[in-house]
Amino acid sequence: MHANTVTEQLTAAGRAIEHDSFAIIDAEAGPHAYAPDEWPLVRRMIHANADFEFNGLTAFHPRAMQAGLARILAGGTPLVADVEMICVGLSRPRLAHFGIATHQFISDPDVIDAARRDDTTRAVQAMRKAHRLGLLDGAIVGIGNAPTALIEVVRLIRDEGVRPALVVGMPVGFVSAAESKDLLMALDEVPWVAIRGRKGGSTLVVAAVHALLGLAEAHQRDAA
Repeated sequence: MHANTVTEQLTAAGRAIEHDSFAIIDAEAGPHAYAPDEWPLVRRMIHANADFEFNGLTAFHPRAMQAGLARILAGGTPLVADVEMICVGLSRPRLAHFGIATHQFISDPDVIDAARRDDTTRAVQAMRKAHRLGLLDGAIVGIGNAPTALIEVVRLIRDEGVRPALVVGMPVGFVSAAESKDLLMALDEVPWVAIRGRKGGSTLVVAAVHALLGLAEAHQRDAA
C-alpha cells in the first residue's frame, strides 16, 4: 500500500477503510465489461452511493478516460459545473495539485435575469455564460443536477462548435434526466461519461472527477 497525500485518505486507518471498501466492491461486483482504466471510476461511484447498479448503468465514450486524464495532466484545466454542490464537494488539494479551477454560475444575478427574460432555466443560462466567458472549450464539464444544463451543453457542441475536453453528464431526476443523457451518449464529437436512465447526482460527478484525479496522480507517480 503506497502513501498518496493528495488523492487518498491522510491516515493509515482511513486508507485501510477505503482500500477495504474497494476490495469489497471488487468482490461483490463480480464480472464486468469495463476497461481497466474505466473500472476505478465506476468503483468510486459505487463507493459513493453503495449502489451496484452503476456497474452497468455507467457508459463511456471510447476516448473518455484518455481525454479526461490528458486534460488533467496538462494542468490548469477549468472545471465547469452546473451547481455549487459539485464545486464544494471536490477536494481543494486534489484540484490544486493539477491547477484546476472550478466554475459555476447558477446563482449569478445576470444568469437569473436572463432565465426570467428568455423563459428558460438558470442552468441553461449558466452554461451559456460559461460559453461566453470562453470556459467550455477544453474544459471538464460536470453536470449532476440539471438536465437542462446538459441539454444546453449538447446544443452548444452540436450547433456552436463548443469542444469540452470531457463531459461528465449525470443529472438525476424524472423530467428530461434520462433523455438528456441519451442526447449526450449520441455524441461522438466530444468524449463523455454518463449514467443511463434516471439515476445520477452531484455526488456521483464528484466521485467520477476524484477517480480521474487519482488516476492522473498515479500516472505522475509511475512516470517519476
